[in-house]
Amino acid sequence: MFYNLKITLRNLHRDSFSSIINIAGLSIGMAASILLFVWVYNEWSYDRFHKNEKDLYLAWSRAEVEGKVECWNWTNALMGPALKDDYPEIKESTRVMSNGSSYLMLGDKKLKMKVSCVDPAFLSMFSFPLTHGNQEIALKEVNSIILTEKAAKRLFGNEDPMGKVVTFEFKYPLTVSGVMKNLPGNTYFEFDVLVPIAFHKSLGWLNENWNSNSLQTFVQLQPQADVEKVNRDICKIVEEHTDKSNPTETFLYSISKSHLYSKFENGQPTGGRIEMLRIFSLVAVLILLIACINFMNLSTARSEKRAREVGVRKVMGSKRRSLIRQFLGESLVVALVAGIIAIFVARLLIPAYSNLMGKTLTLDLTNGWFWLCALGFILFTALLAGSYPAFYLSSFLPIKVLKGTFKGERTLVTPRKLLVIVQFTFAVFLIVATLIINRQVQYAQSRDNGYNKDQLVYHTLYPELSKNYELVRNELISSGVATSVTKTSSPMTEGWSNTWGVTWRGYNPNNVIIMDNYFVDADWTKTTGVTLLQGRDIDIRIYATDSTALLLNESAAKIMNFDNPVGETVRFWERDWHVVGVVKDFILRSPYEKTIPMLIGGPGMEWFSVMHMKLNGANKTSDNLAKVEKIFRKYNPDYPFEYKFVDEEYARKFEEENRVSILATGFTVLTIFISCMGLFALVAYMTEIRRKEIGIRKVLGASVGNIVTLLSKEFLVLVTCSIIIASPIAWWAMSKWLDSYAYRTDIPWWLFIIVAFLGLFIAFVTVGWQAMKAATANPVKAIKTE
Repeated sequence: MFYNLKITLRNLHRDSFSSIINIAGLSIGMAASILLFVWVYNEWSYDRFHKNEKDLYLAWSRAEVEGKVECWNWTNALMGPALKDDYPEIKESTRVMSNGSSYLMLGDKKLKMKVSCVDPAFLSMFSFPLTHGNQEIALKEVNSIILTEKAAKRLFGNEDPMGKVVTFEFKYPLTVSGVMKNLPGNTYFEFDVLVPIAFHKSLGWLNENWNSNSLQTFVQLQPQADVEKVNRDICKIVEEHTDKSNPTETFLYSISKSHLYSKFENGQPTGGRIEMLRIFSLVAVLILLIACINFMNLSTARSEKRAREVGVRKVMGSKRRSLIRQFLGESLVVALVAGIIAIFVARLLIPAYSNLMGKTLTLDLTNGWFWLCALGFILFTALLAGSYPAFYLSSFLPIKVLKGTFKGERTLVTPRKLLVIVQFTFAVFLIVATLIINRQVQYAQSRDNGYNKDQLVYHTLYPELSKNYELVRNELISSGVATSVTKTSSPMTEGWSNTWGVTWRGYNPNNVIIMDNYFVDADWTKTTGVTLLQGRDIDIRIYATDSTALLLNESAAKIMNFDNPVGETVRFWERDWHVVGVVKDFILRSPYEKTIPMLIGGPGMEWFSVMHMKLNGANKTSDNLAKVEKIFRKYNPDYPFEYKFVDEEYARKFEEENRVSILATGFTVLTIFISCMGLFALVAYMTEIRRKEIGIRKVLGASVGNIVTLLSKEFLVLVTCSIIIASPIAWWAMSKWLDSYAYRTDIPWWLFIIVAFLGLFIAFVTVGWQAMKAATANPVKAIKTE
C-alpha cells in the first residue's frame, strides 16, 4: 500500500504541470458542486424535520375558473375548527394567519417584527421547540405571546423575558409565555413572534366567513388515516356550509410537497421549485463531470509516457487488476487533495453565496454526517475521474510497448475526442441558457408597468395617519414636498385581494372569472400616473356618489364586452358599483404574467392600508423626505417614519430571476474556465510530444501559420461538433423553461450564431496560444534535444 502511494506521489511530482491542472480543475468543479448541492439539499429538506412530517398537510382550495381548474393554498377562518370537529381522521388542526410586520414596544424600544397568529395546536403539530415555557399552555391565554430567541434578544437583551409584558401596536399588552428556538432556514414559516389567533379575533380582525379565504389551514392526520379518503370526504365542505352558493372544493396536500410541487395546472400538481432543484442538480453534475473529463483526457494523453511503465510492470508479473488499483489510487489521491481544497473554498464562499441566494445556508464542518457525505462525494469523484484512465492504461500489451511499436490513439474517433466534445457541449449549452435567461429578465424589465414610478413613495397608513389623513395630505401639498397624495388598499406593487362572483349586464353565469380588487381614493391616477383611457378618475370630494364608483382596467373592460363601460353597473361583494372610467392595464403582481381583470373601487369600503405620495421633483429627494418625516411625526408620533420607493419595490419582483441569471452566468464562466484549463493542458501536452515533428516541418519550410493550423484544426473541429450538438438541445430545453412564463421573450436564430463564434473564439485563444508558442520555437533546439 505504502509502496503504491510512493509511486503515486512520484508520478504526480514528475508531471507536476498536469497534476496542478488536474487538482485545480477538480477543486473548482467540486467546490461549485458542493455549493449547488448545499442549496439543493436546503430546498429539498423544507419542513421535513418535523416529527409529524408524514401526517402534516396543508388545506388547499380549487374551483373551475374560465374553463380551467385553479388551485390556491388559502382557506376561510372556519375551515380548521370544522375539519377537526367533524372528521375523526384529522387529529389536530391549526390556522396560520400572517399579520405582516407589526410593532412591539418595551419601554423606549419600538421594534417592527413579523407576527403570525396561530391556534395552540401549532406547537404540538410542528417541531419548533421552546427553550422557555410549556408548549401545552403557551398559547392558551388570549393575551399571550411567544418570542423567537432572536426577537427576545432584541427586546430584552440578556434578561429573562418570561412573564414580562410587551405592547402590541402601542396599545395591546401581551404577556410573554414562551421563547422559541430560532426558525431554521428550511421552513415555509416566517415569523419573529407568535400570538393566539383568539387574540386576533378579540380585536375584531378575524373574518369568520365561509366565502372569505383569508388564512392558511394546516392539519395533522391520524397515523393510519388514508389521505385520499379524507380528501373525498372533505371535498364539498365549503359548498355544504354555503348552501351550494360557493363551488369551491377543498383538498389536503402534504407540507413536504407544498414547497417543491406548488404549481398546479388544471387542478393537478405539475411542478414548481422542484424544476429549479433539477436544473441546479444537473448543473452541479455537469460541472463536476467537466472537471472529471479534464482528468480523463490528461491521463489518457500521457499514455505514451506511461506505456513503458505499464509494459515493464506487466513483464515483472503485475496483474491488470493491480495496475487498475494503482491508477485508481492515483486518482483517489488527486480527488482527496482536490476535495479538501474544495471544502475549504466552499466554506469561505458560503456567506457570500447565502447572501446571493437570499437565505441562510450552512456548511457545518463539525457534523459527522457532513464528513461522511464528503468522503462519499470524493470517492465518487475519484471513481468517475479515474475509472476510464485506469482501464485504458492497464490494457496496454507489454510486447508492443517494449518493442517500441505502441503508439497512442490515432483513429478518427477516440474516447478522448468524444470527451472533449461532451465537455464543450455542456459549456455551449450553459452559454446559450445564460444568454436566454438574461434576455428573459431584460424583456420583463423593459415591459411597460403602466404607471410612473419616479418619485413615487408609499407609507403604511397607521391609525393616527388614517384619522388625520386630510390634514396630513393638505400639509404635504401646501408645504411643496408632494404634488399629489392618495390612499389605496395596497401598494402599487402588490395585489392583496381578488374575488369572483362578479356580475354585470350580459355576463355568463357559467364562466367564473377571478378579478383583482384594488380600492383607491381621490387623485389616484394623478399620483400614480396610471393612464385614464375613458371617463374620469374617482373623486368623492367632487362627486358625492363616488363611494361606490368603479374603474375598470383594459382587461376587465374587454371581458365585460361593453360598447361604452362608463355608466354601467357591476355587482360584487353584495354591492352595486357604477363604472366611471377605464384605465390602462398596469402591473400589480408579476411582470412575467399577463395582467388579469381588475376592479378599482372607490372609498366606500374604507379599506385603506397605504398612503402614496408623489414627491416634488423640483426639490432634493432628501429634503422632501425630511419634511415628510416631520409632518408624519406631528400626526403619528408613536410610529417610526418608514417609507418605501415604488421603483425599488418594483425592482424586487425581478430578484429571483436576477439571482438565477447571476448564478447561471457565474457557473457558465466557471464551466468555460475549467474546460479551457483542460484544453490548454491537453494542447500543451500534445505539443510537447510533437516537438520533433514540428521542428522537422519547420526545417522543411512549414510556416508559423501552417504549424498553428496543424495544431489547432483538430480541436476546433471538436468544438464545432459540440456547438452543433448543443444548439438544438439548448433550444429545446430553454423553450420549455420559457413556457412557464406567460410574458416571455423569443429565442432568435442569431443568438446561436453568436454563441458559435464565441465558442470557437474561446477555443482558438486557448489552443492558439500554445500552438503559436510551439510554432515560433527554435526547430534546431527541438531536434537536437531529441
